[in-house]
Amino acid sequence: MASSGVTMAMTTQHRNPGGRFLAAAALCIAFGLGACGDMGRFQVAGPASTIAAPKPAKPAVHTAATEREHERILLSYGGAYDDPKLEALITKTVNRLVAASDRPDLAYKVTILNSGAVNAFALPTGQLYVTRGLVALASDTSELSSVLSHEMAHVLAKHASIREEQARQAAIVTRVVNDMGNNDADMTALALAKTKLTMASFSRAQEFEADAIGVGIAAHAHFDPYGAARFLTAMERNAALKAPRASLDPRTQDFLSSHPATPERVQNAQANARQYRSPESGERDRDTYLSAIDNMVYGEDPSEGFVRGRRFLHPKLGFTFQAPDGFSLDNTAQAVIGVREGGTQAMRFDVVRVPAEQSLGDYLNSGWMENVNKASTETTTVNGFPAATATAGGDQWQFRIYALRFGSDVYRFIFAAKQQTPESDRSFRAAVNSFRRLTLAEIQAARPLRIKIVTVQPGDTVESLSHRMQGVDHPTERFRVLNGLDAHTAIKPRDRVKIVVD
Repeated sequence: MASSGVTMAMTTQHRNPGGRFLAAAALCIAFGLGACGDMGRFQVAGPASTIAAPKPAKPAVHTAATEREHERILLSYGGAYDDPKLEALITKTVNRLVAASDRPDLAYKVTILNSGAVNAFALPTGQLYVTRGLVALASDTSELSSVLSHEMAHVLAKHASIREEQARQAAIVTRVVNDMGNNDADMTALALAKTKLTMASFSRAQEFEADAIGVGIAAHAHFDPYGAARFLTAMERNAALKAPRASLDPRTQDFLSSHPATPERVQNAQANARQYRSPESGERDRDTYLSAIDNMVYGEDPSEGFVRGRRFLHPKLGFTFQAPDGFSLDNTAQAVIGVREGGTQAMRFDVVRVPAEQSLGDYLNSGWMENVNKASTETTTVNGFPAATATAGGDQWQFRIYALRFGSDVYRFIFAAKQQTPESDRSFRAAVNSFRRLTLAEIQAARPLRIKIVTVQPGDTVESLSHRMQGVDHPTERFRVLNGLDAHTAIKPRDRVKIVVD
């Protein structure tokens, strides 16, 4: 949930065709935020920190469309991440890969995105994107090079150009759906969701082709070509750790959502690598890599708010709240989304602009949500802040909604339950009542998690080092995944490893 400290665009009383908010809300839970991204949006726009690859003979041609896409990506992924050490490493890596490719005349730019997601992608012009979350997961430069060369391969094989054409077609579909003014919000949201899902992935053949080209480029650049297979495996393991609470936000969509890593694909990457050299014979450059990522921000950026367990804190805007028991939270660009284990309850927390002269009770009944029970509307206060609440009903979901005025902003809690009970309603009320202003000490203590590189000492074990990890779930499994260790691999004195600290 991006901070309003830079720029913030908010909307109010969003009506989909026919005003059928409840059906669209249920689809939000099923399909993610892609179909419902106008329900009150925080946006952050930051300067693009880009890394220039070697000056080419033929400069890349940037179109207005790709510039717009670049800006959209920056907004969606929290802007660019500024880290001179990391930029220098990626510049050097890209230089080597470009020189070893079949088209050393092509230009590439790499933007490091300020997102904890594990993702990378490319535009047809040669603009490459890699998240700091992906950089944190990689164990050495050869693994990073496998991702960069894979994305370069999509450009070389013109896969990204094909995808750009799909994007234009998707935009046409969206306009047609909107112009139809279809009264069936279910169908409208479903059409938009399907469009976005179609855009999510390259074809299986394109992925295998990019794998083969990318491994070849990395091998010719004298990187260990087995880095691709190792990193595909690391991504699968990382995705398994977060599987119980699949993300609903583009910023947290992982590489695997658009680059599926099947066992067949890992085996194919190993077969591609064997064409060039035997295992362990290529350059991994682990020490240089670990030094470059030491102290890098890990996970969420506190400037956009962050999740710690069931608690959400936004130090820049100065508030916090705690979700009900059993909920896991996901901080997205548009809202904070919560899902209870089992999927029978969900919540959304976002911001809207409500005129100061409009009462919060009137806002709840103003038509932005269908089937609100006006008789259930109550005016209340939450820790001194004006608030109002009401219930609403749908075919499959029952809703408890709150609006709370905090300064000049109005925040919404939207709780959905398959079956509303007095117990669930009490838990929803308790979550709203936990909303409060952060103390100055809490704001000052709200620091991002960071990657710290430590040297293994005699007596250290995976378990003892994982206990030093802070702010992460499944610390032992997370430590192994971050360091490329399988379930049975031990660490040795003088090894350098990653841990997460605040």
